[in-house]
Amino acid sequence: MVLIDKQEYISEEERRLIEDRERKRYWKKWGPYVAERQWATVREDYSADGDAWSHFSHDQSRKRAYRWGEDGIAGVSDSHGFQNIAFSFWNEKDDFLKERLFGLSNPQGNHGESLKEAHFHLDNIPTHSYMKFLYKYPQRRFPYEDLIRENARRSKQDKEYNLIDTGVFDDDAYWDIFIETAKEAEDPDELLFRVTAYNRGSQPAPLHIVPQVWFRNTWAWGREKPESKPSLREIGPTTVQTMHHKLGERYVELSPSPGIGPSGEDIEPKLLFTDNDTNYKALGWGANKTQYVKDAFHRHICDDEEDAVNPAKVGTKFGAWYAFDEGDGVAPGECAVVRFRLSKRNDEFLDEELFDDIMEQRRHDADEFYSHISPLPMADDLRNIQRQAFSGMLWCKQHYHFIWDHWANGDPGMPPPPPGRKAIRNQHWKHMHADDILSMPDSWEYPFFAAWDSAFHCIPLSMIDPEFAKKQLDLFTREWYMHPNGQLPAYEWNFGDVNPPVHAWSTFRTFKIERKMYGNEDLDFLERVFQKLLLNFTWWVNRKDTEGKNVFEGGFLGLDNIGLFNRSDPLPTGGTLEQADSTGWMGFYCLSMMNIALELAKHRRIYEDIASKFFEHFILISDAMQYRSGGEAKPLWNEKDGFYYDAISWGGPWSTQMPVRSLVGLIPLYATCTLEPEVINRFPSFKRRMNWFIENRSEMASRNLASMKRRGQGDRVLCSLVNEDRLRKILKRMLDESEFLADHGIRSLSRYHKDHPYSMDVNGQRFQVGYVPGDSDSGLFGGNSNWRGPIWLAVNFLLVESLQRFYMYYGDDLKVECPTGSGDEMHLGHVAEELQHRLTHLFVRGDDGRRAISAGNDMLDYDPNWKDYLWYYEFFDGDSGRGLGASHQCGWTGLIAKMIHDTGVNCRLPQTPRTPSTAAAHYFDDMWSRNKKDNPRPLRRSSTTRNIGNGQVPNGDDEESDFRRTNSVGHLDEEALKHKAELDEHVARYVSDQLKRIRSHDSHLSSAIQDEIEAKLDGTSEFEVEL
Repeated sequence: MVLIDKQEYISEEERRLIEDRERKRYWKKWGPYVAERQWATVREDYSADGDAWSHFSHDQSRKRAYRWGEDGIAGVSDSHGFQNIAFSFWNEKDDFLKERLFGLSNPQGNHGESLKEAHFHLDNIPTHSYMKFLYKYPQRRFPYEDLIRENARRSKQDKEYNLIDTGVFDDDAYWDIFIETAKEAEDPDELLFRVTAYNRGSQPAPLHIVPQVWFRNTWAWGREKPESKPSLREIGPTTVQTMHHKLGERYVELSPSPGIGPSGEDIEPKLLFTDNDTNYKALGWGANKTQYVKDAFHRHICDDEEDAVNPAKVGTKFGAWYAFDEGDGVAPGECAVVRFRLSKRNDEFLDEELFDDIMEQRRHDADEFYSHISPLPMADDLRNIQRQAFSGMLWCKQHYHFIWDHWANGDPGMPPPPPGRKAIRNQHWKHMHADDILSMPDSWEYPFFAAWDSAFHCIPLSMIDPEFAKKQLDLFTREWYMHPNGQLPAYEWNFGDVNPPVHAWSTFRTFKIERKMYGNEDLDFLERVFQKLLLNFTWWVNRKDTEGKNVFEGGFLGLDNIGLFNRSDPLPTGGTLEQADSTGWMGFYCLSMMNIALELAKHRRIYEDIASKFFEHFILISDAMQYRSGGEAKPLWNEKDGFYYDAISWGGPWSTQMPVRSLVGLIPLYATCTLEPEVINRFPSFKRRMNWFIENRSEMASRNLASMKRRGQGDRVLCSLVNEDRLRKILKRMLDESEFLADHGIRSLSRYHKDHPYSMDVNGQRFQVGYVPGDSDSGLFGGNSNWRGPIWLAVNFLLVESLQRFYMYYGDDLKVECPTGSGDEMHLGHVAEELQHRLTHLFVRGDDGRRAISAGNDMLDYDPNWKDYLWYYEFFDGDSGRGLGASHQCGWTGLIAKMIHDTGVNCRLPQTPRTPSTAAAHYFDDMWSRNKKDNPRPLRRSSTTRNIGNGQVPNGDDEESDFRRTNSVGHLDEEALKHKAELDEHVARYVSDQLKRIRSHDSHLSSAIQDEIEAKLDGTSEFEVEL
């Protein structure tokens, strides 16, 4: 339950989460676990050359059965991806059904792979008891060829050509198709689906809606007994029975749809059946192994092939064809509606009124849940941005299935893979065995996990579903993911690549957020993951510090093209790349592990020794990064420039810096934390060891721990890779608008390099780094991301936290110009807040009503059917804030939800003051009054009020009907309603008190920061700090 001012507040969604956690009901068994793209993934690549993009194309996806997963539009499946439900559409203009989202492969795009659709993840809650998805489907012919041809024509210096650029949405000639899913109040296996398609155009238009239910193909590979093959069969005009040996028996119950033509006749669905098997003949691979194959519905509906579907009405794939084509189709402004359910019961009818009441109540549950997550008032636009960010993260959950042995060696029912294929990639990851629900970086562009992305995902996820966040962190340290040598898998294109070591940080933050927001102190989780991370830390030390100097390499470390060279390849200059970012990350890793050890030491004193180990290791890294033996300056720090740079080392004293001002030089700021005096005094062993180190390694300690003698605010001790002098020098550049500071955050490369690119000639070849604020102009790492200028939310998030930690130590005493040269001085807490506000303004509307991410597109900014829907891009233009890269990167860009939670109440919007003060009183009072007045209520449906068949509900006992309604819709008795009202009043008083504090002063800043990011003396005191 959410804790608001020490008061437990349990919404209906939180009750479901508790039941799921306690294994009383499996509320997460069904969810949005179907991928938006399964084709062209490494899992489906059985080629001889490892070219996954060419081996399994979008065109083949209609005809070819997948081996490892499924994909679809707004897809829902069970947690192992056995049974899938998704939606397809046809506008009578396209050559085939819109069955899955379209995008370009990496070779086709001028900036790599890219989705070319318009869809939005509008709503979702952790148990997936309510979900809402919007797909905008053109009424014109979908411009597949135009998108391929035009993007092929464009160079890497040109912008991408996207669907909204083609003119296909001109004159509003498109469908807004809202797809909703809900679960009954007391049964997580009862699923309801509603499709509402609005004609936004000025002319009538036909639309065909084809919901599909099918089984993942597990039978064709020779690993299951024939009798285990699942089946679907028609048992009534609008009822289909589904059978699966692991899921049991279920029923798809469909409702006729209200007519849209002059006859007014209901639209009855036509039930279509086929098998989810490959059409070998269409692919030119020989004869089919089954008579009815995967692409049957395309051929039957679009090509009028009557015999494409099984007349016996059985198969492993089923579609319900609703044809809204009477006359000229659906009138302008009108809608077509489809309802059906997946149920363990066979009711032989679908009660539409009950159906819509359930759907509406689940929507109300979602409103209530999110109002508790962020109870303080904020602008409606901010709340909408946060809600869609959370929803997108939940829509990006996916069933990820991969067994290395089966993938590498092939299946007994299939031809053996080409010789040598196993050596192309991931040959050292033979232990990998994944069959889990994972948080994906992007629902289409990155339908696979990435280790450091996942760590960032867990921060906002822990706010709404800490159990799922903890599961993600735990999984990567389990023996079927983590390599026996301790390395965490990076991503499926190369499990052995190296991502930044952020797992420990995320683990501790997730632990702290759950304790703060929900009152649960999960020490078992913290200890279990910590012990596995000891193996990973050892791997880093043994593998990435080749000379044992505590200066680390690491390769690309997730920053793709940020360097002069490809940092994952041997240097063309020879020598070793000593990386400021890798060494900074390891300092950060040490401090994160020390923080966890101190937290665990409150309960088990043996962890004091481990905390001491990480404290001393941090000092060794800090010293190695700054100094050579004898005190000579280490070349990673440039005193003249006041910045950290990578350096090429050829052994001994021979090395040279590469003076590129990039994020690489800011990452050392991450390695900072404060030690509370109470914590130090509570652990005498840790204190003795720390004092011994200071006394016996005095020269090293004096260079790196000046703050040991100069205690900071609250008598705190500061551990940091940078002292105050270096901090000021770095911040002077970071907060300079001609270098790193942009209107919407911190750039990944200084704008200085726009006019001063850095280059090096090696063996007749020139290597150069220049400021590129938008899409990448090179093909490094696929060319679909860019770290040479754009703004990335995840690394900005860590910079904000670092500034907050420095503020905890320096307090109001340390102030810097922000922006540099402006004359405006701020303490570092306010600098952190300023960065959060700038990042938030990527998404919020400005004075002119525009959002920076929309790049000045009038339709996206002003059209009432577009302006409130957002895409959460992978990165953002360093000059304009234009959204770039993957468009549903709800993973780490979803961090904006946490920033809004922390600063939304005083985020300056066009209608609010710049900073919270008494001048904001009327705004805050108005917002809170409006929130109370507009508290969400269950609404009656506005759709049809009749049942299927003859329009009559079968007679039954009234008590039984009431029981069914209560268990389906949900019901609070009088006592529960009274208790809820009391809690609402308590929240109102709490919010009022908090607003008074915000108006009067900002002393809450330090305690709120400390509560989440550092170890404190007594865990129980965490609950006393405000949300």
